Amino acid sequence: MLVYHGSLLKAENPGIIISEVGRDFGFGFYTTDIEEQAIRWARRKMVFADKNITGLRAVLNIYEFDELSAKEKLTIKTFENPLLDWLEFVISCRSNLKFQHDYDVVIGNIANDNVGETISFVMNGVMRKEDALERLKFQKINNQICFNSEKSLEYIKFVSSKIV
Repeated sequence: MLVYHGSLLKAENPGIIISEVGRDFGFGFYTTDIEEQAIRWARRKMVFADKNITGLRAVLNIYEFDELSAKEKLTIKTFENPLLDWLEFVISCRSNLKFQHDYDVVIGNIANDNVGETISFVMNGVMRKEDALERLKFQKINNQICFNSEKSLEYIKFVSSKIV
């Protein structure tokens, strides 16, 4: 399966990305199987990039994910829909930088800006989880595939990249 990563750089050798803020599925290398979603992400990163750094470009990186072999060798968690277990997992990952799970790969919905707002309402006690899930039924939610371990990165191979 082809997966895509939107970035400001060509990423032939992807690595686990650790940042100062929590991510939906923890620290990892985030991809999607929706090309347009990765292109939007790369372009969005470009908008917020430091304008003093020359040579930055919105880049779409393309990889082949050996999903069949990965399923045999890795621990993979798949969330089919934004249900309670997905919501609690995302809240745990976003609210606690020390939270660690035991999955090599996590696949599921992305908490984009609109969804992220709903999640922040739950995290801040403004909204109940049940109400958040009801609200999320009406959101267009894209997907993400997060490679959370170095071992998992062995199952994606760089194919190409292009400026978008």
